[in-house]
Amino acid sequence: MALLVATSGFAADTATKKTPAVKAPSAKAPAAKAQRPELIPIQDEPGLPRVLLIGDSISMGYTIPTRDLLKGKANVHRIPTNGGPTTTGLKEIEKWLGTGKWDLIHFNWGLHDLKYMDDVGGRIDPGKGKIQVPLADYEKNLRQLTQRLKQTGAKLIWCTTTPVPEGSAARIAGDETKYNAVAAKIMAEEGVAIHDLGAFAKEKLAEIGLPANVHYSPEGYGVLATRVAATIEASLPSKN
Repeated sequence: MALLVATSGFAADTATKKTPAVKAPSAKAPAAKAQRPELIPIQDEPGLPRVLLIGDSISMGYTIPTRDLLKGKANVHRIPTNGGPTTTGLKEIEKWLGTGKWDLIHFNWGLHDLKYMDDVGGRIDPGKGKIQVPLADYEKNLRQLTQRLKQTGAKLIWCTTTPVPEGSAARIAGDETKYNAVAAKIMAEEGVAIHDLGAFAKEKLAEIGLPANVHYSPEGYGVLATRVAATIEASLPSKN
């Protein structure tokens, strides 16, 4: 990610040969927000396959432990943001893929598609808003995204959407099942492998999840990473 640095200089006053005084700021500037470490781009280790993780905050949580587990076996990159719903994926996919070659792409969209929103784009209780990406639109969008990913020539692994527990904000518990069923149909038709992380997470939800929350404890993300790393490692291209 390029960092744009703004610079300014003061030219000497040609009439007086004096440098204009710099006005002191009236208030202390706010500190820059630290970037989440999993979103910072990494440098490739030469000779290792290149892996791209695409997903929302769940994938953000397991990015670093997955990278650690695959150290020396693969260069594990991720998109530099929360992947959001499929509508965001369609807008950003070209930028996320970049121009480099990917050997394997592990991808997911779902938890943001099934989220309920108000008229100005804020989260809201399901009974008061509308679903962000209805199922029919999700099917169309995900198929288009999958077909674009296939054009990279990378090995593709679809990661199923993880559970929505009871009481989760702006979501209905169990809606992920409907979205996962649509995704399974698309992946079968497109010949894409499926990593059922959703089923694995559901079995261990009491141990690794957070109450009334789609997210996981730090230890929980480590547990998810063991499955993600093992799935990726089993699908890496063989060394010559």
